[in-house]
Amino acid sequence: MLDIKFIRENLDLIKAGAVKKHLTVDIDALMALDDKRRALLQNVEAKKAEQNQVSTSIAGPLEAEAREKLIASMKVLKEEIQKEEEELKAVIRDWQLLMVQVPNIPDMTVPDGDDDAGNVEVRTWGEIPKFDFEPKSHVDLMLAHKMADFERGTKVAGFRGYFLTGMGARLNFAIWNFVSDFILARDPRFVPLLVPSLVRKEPFIGTGYLPQSEEDLYKTQDADYLAGTSEVGAMGFYMDEVLERDALPFKFFCFSPCFRREAGSHGKDTKGLMRVHEFYKFEQVVLCEARHDESVKFHEELTENSEAMLQALGIPHHTVVNCGGDLGLGQVKKYDIEAWVPSEKRYRETHSSSYFHDFQTRRLNIRYRDESGAMRFAHSLNNTAAATPRLLIPIIENNQRADGSIAIPPVLQKYMGGMTEIV
Repeated sequence: MLDIKFIRENLDLIKAGAVKKHLTVDIDALMALDDKRRALLQNVEAKKAEQNQVSTSIAGPLEAEAREKLIASMKVLKEEIQKEEEELKAVIRDWQLLMVQVPNIPDMTVPDGDDDAGNVEVRTWGEIPKFDFEPKSHVDLMLAHKMADFERGTKVAGFRGYFLTGMGARLNFAIWNFVSDFILARDPRFVPLLVPSLVRKEPFIGTGYLPQSEEDLYKTQDADYLAGTSEVGAMGFYMDEVLERDALPFKFFCFSPCFRREAGSHGKDTKGLMRVHEFYKFEQVVLCEARHDESVKFHEELTENSEAMLQALGIPHHTVVNCGGDLGLGQVKKYDIEAWVPSEKRYRETHSSSYFHDFQTRRLNIRYRDESGAMRFAHSLNNTAAATPRLLIPIIENNQRADGSIAIPPVLQKYMGGMTEIV
């Protein structure tokens, strides 16, 4: 959420940002509501001040008749205050609904574009493998090696259900262990965090997933939600707290099960592990000082962590900067890292890396005192360290052989009991 003062002083910039992100929000209606909110608030405060003055007079030395008149006027004033406070509550409710719809302003380096087709490649790594045979899909390879069971997964969990079995489960465990060791060795300041997936409504509103993305969330009978990323729970960790400036940045290396309804992906990736309802994610989350250069520095750093991890696995990939139409409500800038998938002959997203300035922390009320003692909202960032089982797809497909066997990347072999291949 942006500061209303900032919105008022930068109306054209806010409107241009919404247009660039292809989001619809009535900024003029928000301004009209804010004018009404401020006027009502001013009236209520003035009448409460008058009420206090009258109360002081009543308590003083007055004749009985004068006191009765003041008491009668107090009754009228009290009714007026109650009426205006009820009106103010309704206005604030409508004002808040519009405020949470106002998008963050994208960075000037974000390209224009309608959707992910407008994303721009910024760097590539690795050579795309050239097979002397037609590469198989991860589905065919995993079924041949009994690494997954999609038929029984659908029977048990419904559409997009799956079981990882045998070497599929072991390879998935190996990825978890490798990624954890790799990231924590690369940056010892990361604090490991096992994050709840069942989360109250407030952190979802704070991180910007509500109200905009509610259709993609699973909701419980108690009105809580299942998170699609550990970012939600991790960002709620310091909700309504004041942080020590000297302790910044706070870096969390998070893990949790994740759940997504995939409501907007009807007919997309209906087979295999690319798009499933239940998965597991490691997430890098950072809270830093409220400076743009700090956000940019950590954004590049988190992105490099994920790129280095893919490079250690030997997976060809490229990094794209997301265009305006492919940014979320709160994102200032975002990179997607996409791994090469041989059976599809294209790159597919495996990682996302974003920064938000104080968009999330303002909603979550996460603050610190700067060097002058003034309260500031921290800046927040997050980045996918690894999402499984999706990451199995490029690992399996890029390491397949003509005889159907699968080479295990060297960095995973120690987590597989020394195995070098799946045959």
